[in-house]
Amino acid sequence: MTQAAHPIRLTINGETVAWQARPRLLLSELLRDGLGLTGTHVGCGTGVCGSCTVLLDGQPVRACLLLAVQADGSSVETIESVGESAGESAGGAGRLHPVQEAFQAHHALQCGFCTPGIVMSAVALFRATPRPDRAAIETLLEGHLCRCTGYRNIAAALASVAESGACGGAGSYGASRRAASTGEES
Repeated sequence: MTQAAHPIRLTINGETVAWQARPRLLLSELLRDGLGLTGTHVGCGTGVCGSCTVLLDGQPVRACLLLAVQADGSSVETIESVGESAGESAGGAGRLHPVQEAFQAHHALQCGFCTPGIVMSAVALFRATPRPDRAAIETLLEGHLCRCTGYRNIAAALASVAESGACGGAGSYGASRRAASTGEES
């Protein structure tokens, strides 16, 4: 028996998307299979590993546990929205987000499977608390499984962002990026 699709409308990475969602379609399936946003990884399918973490109305959620219809009317941010893109015509990848830069500088990834989920959780943390302490960083990491790095370099990368204040305060990446997108000065 085929169940009727439900019309949903949500904003994904700043773009309005209308979709006919099957009742049991997971948000992760919509993102990956429906929209081709494959940066959202699905590891365990039970929400334990955190690799499918996206931001729903600014809060980290597990996309493998959320039905697409539950996201109706919401804003979703995926790893594809993090950092600035120079566009294909410019021939470059653009500027990385400070969290991504820190991951690169501190060798905080190996296979990269868990990285998008951790980065999305970190982006949410730094938006809420521009200079989180070690305990907040450790709490963030408790919600993610990484089988390669042992977390030391990930924690060091996030601590370096916190110490530098790169994600908060006047003149920061976050403030300058918001100003650029709204046309306001920071």
